[in-house]
Amino acid sequence: MSTHGSPSVRTPAAASRVAAGVRRAPLVLLLPATAAALLALLPLGYLGVRAMEHGWAHAWEIASEARTLELLGRSLGLAAIVVAACLVLGVSLAWLTVRTTLPGRRIWAVLATLPLAVPSYVAAFTWISAAPSLAGLPGAAITLTFACFPYVFLPVAAALRGIDPAQEEAARSLGGGAFRTFVRVTLPQLRPAAAGGAILVALYVLSDFGSVSITRYDTFTRAIHSSYQASFDRTPAAVLGCVLVTMTVLLVLAENRTRGRAGHARTGRGSARPPVPLRLGRWTAPALAWCGAVSAAAVGFPLVTLGYWLTVGSSGFDPERLWSATVATVTVAAAGAAVTTVLALPVGVLSARHRGRAARLLEQSVWAGHAVPGITVGLALVFFSVRYAYPLYQELPLLIAAYVVLYLPVAVASARAAVLQSPPVLEEVARSLGRSPLRVLREITVPLAAPGIGAGAALTFVVIMKELPATLLLRPTGTDTLATRLWTETGAGAFAGAAPYAAVIVLLAAIPSYLLGRRS
Repeated sequence: MSTHGSPSVRTPAAASRVAAGVRRAPLVLLLPATAAALLALLPLGYLGVRAMEHGWAHAWEIASEARTLELLGRSLGLAAIVVAACLVLGVSLAWLTVRTTLPGRRIWAVLATLPLAVPSYVAAFTWISAAPSLAGLPGAAITLTFACFPYVFLPVAAALRGIDPAQEEAARSLGGGAFRTFVRVTLPQLRPAAAGGAILVALYVLSDFGSVSITRYDTFTRAIHSSYQASFDRTPAAVLGCVLVTMTVLLVLAENRTRGRAGHARTGRGSARPPVPLRLGRWTAPALAWCGAVSAAAVGFPLVTLGYWLTVGSSGFDPERLWSATVATVTVAAAGAAVTTVLALPVGVLSARHRGRAARLLEQSVWAGHAVPGITVGLALVFFSVRYAYPLYQELPLLIAAYVVLYLPVAVASARAAVLQSPPVLEEVARSLGRSPLRVLREITVPLAAPGIGAGAALTFVVIMKELPATLLLRPTGTDTLATRLWTETGAGAFAGAAPYAAVIVLLAAIPSYLLGRRS
């Protein structure tokens, strides 16, 4: 029997209904997540309209051409090489900097995140200018590997900090060595974080345009760009874009099956106990050499090459134009990261807490737009704005919408990983005491996941600041970002003139990258 004035006291049947309700996705999450998914799917609608302009038969003829199949093999091959290399680099560096007695591990953690500050197209130019023989698959693979491995390092490092060390200690006490314990106990718990980072890397590679263009390696994105430039007929490019999106959906489905339902939230009592770092002993020197080699190739080499162009370049630059581009870059990146993070939160919570069909469909819809090339996203939004929302054409909201479509999965992956680390029992208890879903989200879920959500926002800021194709198409009239100015200068062959813009991009991106590394 309930007591008057005590609405939080519930019967067992009512408590059971509340617990069941916790497992159902509430409208406070479903509505904004649906809005985010619909925005992410907008470019797919554009691709469908364009691809079907001349009928199914014509579209299938393009999709089944030998050239299309060749591009499919080249794109998937490049993605597979880069993902495998990034998993090796990211997992090894995360384990060394979080779980061992590696000297200077905080410094190495920061250096492992700094490649995020170097745009892939800048890194590609530095490698090709120093070694032209790397043009093609080797240059593209090297450039994208060193640009992308932080996407694996960051979530794996966060997972290593969050998992309970008691299981590893128990395995060692039963006679398991360090390597055997890592493979059998630690690595399975890292699978969700590693899989999330791997899918980000794969989608980044499939959607990259700048580095594959500079290294002259034909993939879907380069072929789509060439098709758009070569003809007024958008059908071939749209069909290639549809094939690219199909690959994305299949990759996301495979990643969902790989990560399973594993989690690593603590359920024990008391405060979290930090793990005892593993002593490297005679492996200290090889570990330092490994970290040093990766940092030198990913950060040192591009910076040295960029410094060379800054010192020997004879062409001057306009300081006022540089300042204007810097302000515009920070403004659009901050706005884009804020909107993207807000829209990513409900999707991330649904993905982590409500594994129903609706939650899976919304998450997969969000990821589907991530592999659409930036130029396709830009053209889709131009098509939409001109026909249905002309006042938005070449205005800031349209550019921010493009950033949301392109980088929503970056924020979703961080939010999901952060929510997985918070014990769901706290949310269930709050719901059983009468808290509404919105209040539980605001008072329990978000505060517990705030560090991971903040890290995702910083990462989103960095990648938005470096975005190029969509920004070229959608930036407001008279507005230039650092990326567009850099591309203009390099397109004219004036890399010395582009060096100041590249240097400022690296400097600005290094700040959140440094903070992410410190947190790792």
